[in-house]
Amino acid sequence: MKLKNPVKDLDLGKAKTLNQLVKQFSSAGGFSAKKVGAGVDVLEGMMKSNDCTKFLSFPAAIVSTGTRGVIKELVKQKLVDVLITTSGTIDHDFARVFKDYYAGEFELNDLELRKKKINRLGNILIPYANYGKIIEDKMQPILKQIYKIKSEWAPSEVIFELGKSVNGKKAKDSIIYQAAKNKIPIFTPGFESGAFGSQLWLFRQTHPQFKVDVLTDEQKLNQIVQNSKSTGALMIGGGISKHHTIWWNQFKGGLDYAVYITTAPEWDGSLSGARVREGISWGKVSERAKQITIEGEATVLLPLMIAAVLERIKR
Repeated sequence: MKLKNPVKDLDLGKAKTLNQLVKQFSSAGGFSAKKVGAGVDVLEGMMKSNDCTKFLSFPAAIVSTGTRGVIKELVKQKLVDVLITTSGTIDHDFARVFKDYYAGEFELNDLELRKKKINRLGNILIPYANYGKIIEDKMQPILKQIYKIKSEWAPSEVIFELGKSVNGKKAKDSIIYQAAKNKIPIFTPGFESGAFGSQLWLFRQTHPQFKVDVLTDEQKLNQIVQNSKSTGALMIGGGISKHHTIWWNQFKGGLDYAVYITTAPEWDGSLSGARVREGISWGKVSERAKQITIEGEATVLLPLMIAAVLERIKR
């Protein structure tokens, strides 16, 4: 092995912007910091590629936090082409158009919160009325309207109609609003596992002809992948969202760009812990892909990385 890249200390005096700081990460040799620097480089290449269809997959939990604003901005600026997420994303994004969530602490007494009718999601506090009730109150009338158009819908089509229908002073902060406005599809495998899916089930109790066709969305995903010259993905967290992204991309030779942010360990064999390089063995990631796995928590890393990418793209 030939040693040729000495570790350089970070020079905060020269880091006038986030991008300038992140650029130093690549030569700082700072464990995860170096990976963050490499990840931003991959994202820059992916987002600047006109031939690349860009996937963004993420779990619902971060949509309850301020990181929702980062995802919204990516959609608003059309820097991604496809979103793959879980049912809870629709829940939290839709609810927050109408009601607030609140900052709390991990250590709060959950028995006391239960008595006060407050849900705790990590250190985010969600009053009962600001989640289930508001989703039902606002979503059921929209379902009645779209049922007049037709009785059978794909989940992504329902989400598109929700995005078109949200209104109010906070509507433009919504991911589904921006996605509908910019015609960016949102796919939710396992959509029935959450309030969004439960509302579809509830609506069917009084409208038995109402149907949700999940395979229509799978056909749409297949068409998107097959019609793409190349594909790339920013994947935040694992589970069904990540797997759905890499699964469909294996049918065109794998992702050409892949950035994965995770807090999960690799040694338990889980998909969440699986590093991007494991996907190469399955053909889900191309052998020639520009790829990196970054260990860290997304509400810290994602704003830092996307701010740096946006600065480079604007420049």
